[in-house]
Amino acid sequence: MSLFRKFFGSGDESSEEESHSEFNDSAFNLSLPVDEKFTFNFKKNGGKFLYCENLNEIKEQFENILEENDWFESEALCFEPSLFSMLEENNLLYDKPTNPKFLLASCENLIAEEGSVLFSSNQIKQNKPNELPANIVIIARTSQILESKSDGLRMIKKKYEKDYPTNITTIKYFEKAKEEDFLHYGSSAKNLYLLLLEDL
Repeated sequence: MSLFRKFFGSGDESSEEESHSEFNDSAFNLSLPVDEKFTFNFKKNGGKFLYCENLNEIKEQFENILEENDWFESEALCFEPSLFSMLEENNLLYDKPTNPKFLLASCENLIAEEGSVLFSSNQIKQNKPNELPANIVIIARTSQILESKSDGLRMIKKKYEKDYPTNITTIKYFEKAKEEDFLHYGSSAKNLYLLLLEDL
């Protein structure tokens, strides 16, 4: 199976070929470097991935997202003062929003094995994923990509020796499941954009 087809799929495969391809995907996934594995799994979960080489590209892509969704001059949810300037530059209100269109946040880590985003109270306070807006824009760095959730928890422990954050959670599903199964039960799908800054 070609690498192109793995990333973008093909509509005319039989179910036997699909089960074969799922097996191949997991074998293919094991051999990937951690950054490629994250990208593959994140896209498979329905996330929108935008690679940026510098901060100017981050700002440019952020403006493209605002334009695409018609979010200019609306309200946004953001708990991190370091990101307020991006909202101010685009006339977005973030002080006690009543109807925020999206959440702008960083994250603790990106988890390659499941293509998920790891958050803590530093980014989302005490909100549960289903209490956050349906749309989320994440700004992260390539150095934040880790293999597993346990690596992410170890990194949080190392990073915050004293002020250990609470509400550590992951968001994994970025589109509504076609059929609800027990794996999706209780999870709330988010329309998630990831602006990933190269810093390695």
